[in-house]
Parts: sequence; structure tokens; C-alpha cells
Amino acid sequence: MVNLFILIPPILVAITFHEYAHAFVAARFGDPTARMQGRLTLNPLAHLDPVGTLMLFLVHFGWAKPVPVNPAYFSDPKRGMLWVALAGPASNMAIALLSGMLLTTMVSSGFGHSLLSAKIINMVLMSLKINLALAVFNLLPIPPLDGSKVLWGLLPPEYDHITYKLERHGPWILMGLILFGMLTGRSILWAFIGPFVKFFSAIFTFGLVS
Repeated sequence: MVNLFILIPPILVAITFHEYAHAFVAARFGDPTARMQGRLTLNPLAHLDPVGTLMLFLVHFGWAKPVPVNPAYFSDPKRGMLWVALAGPASNMAIALLSGMLLTTMVSSGFGHSLLSAKIINMVLMSLKINLALAVFNLLPIPPLDGSKVLWGLLPPEYDHITYKLERHGPWILMGLILFGMLTGRSILWAFIGPFVKFFSAIFTFGLVS
């Protein structure tokens, strides 16, 4: 089992940059809400939800505090929310890419002959996997995930009723999928997310990780 020393740093970095990216892009589009509530920061404590963090380690599913966004500040609410929503997963993809490049460099240079260096390599590997999983998971078009806001931003106004219906039922659908995986040991979500994680892991490490 991967120990907490290896898991905690990548998780904190992934969550912190994900939420900061939402706040940063929202501020750039003119929404001061996140900044006024202290969320435009790289301090992990500002973004962690105590219950969500605990659940992450207990059942391997958790959440951070959502960044408050008020699209009324945007000149084009649909376009603004689209970019704000994409910012979080994009930040995780960027960290995953950097992790993959770092991992490849360390392995090819022979780094990892001591116990500590081996743990560092495993930590970077977990950073790659965690950030890829977080990015793909959040792009699923199920509320309250970022993908639902991306969908709203892409659909023409005449289809807004679709996203409004999803807003009502999405959280229950998501919870049902999570509970199904926990009870049966067969995760529908991972069946979708896993192949993407494997694909991008191989690309970002030049085939080192598959």
C-alpha cells in the first residue's frame, strides 16, 4: 500500500492548483468573489474541505471546497464559465505533464538507488496518476463536476434546459455511480477514467509508464 508520505504531497498540490486555477481565471474575467473570500491563493488550507479530505483517505473519493464564482460579473457568462471550468482540469494536466517529464528524467539518469530516492520517484509517479485522474474525472459532464459547466458553456442557449435538468439530478447520479463502485468493487467511473490515465501516462513519460 502506498504510504501517506507518498500520497499527501501530490494530493495537496493537485487540489490546491486545481482550485487556484478556477479562482485565477474567474478573477481575470472580472469576478472578484474568490479573491474576496481568500481563495485566490496557493495555501492548501484555504481550499481543503475537512470532510472531503478525510473521505479521500478513507474511501479514495473526496472533494475540496468549491471556488465561489459569480458569472454575473462576466461580460459573456457562458464563455466565462467555460474557461473558469476548464482551468481546473487544465492545471492538473499541466502538473501531470511536468510530473511525467520529471519522472522520465529521474529514471533515465539512474536516480532511485536509495530508499529515499525510490520514495521520491513513487511520489512523482503518484503525482502523474493523481493529476490525470482528477483532470479526467472533473471533465465528466455530471454536476457538480467542471465538465457540466463546460457543457453549459458549449451548448447553444436553446439547449440550456438540458444542463438545468442535469443540475437537479447530477449529484445523485454521481453519488450513485460512486456507491455502486464501492459496493460492487467494479467502478463504472474508473472504467471510463482508467484508459485515459493509462494513455496520457504513456505519452507524458514517453512510454515509460503504461
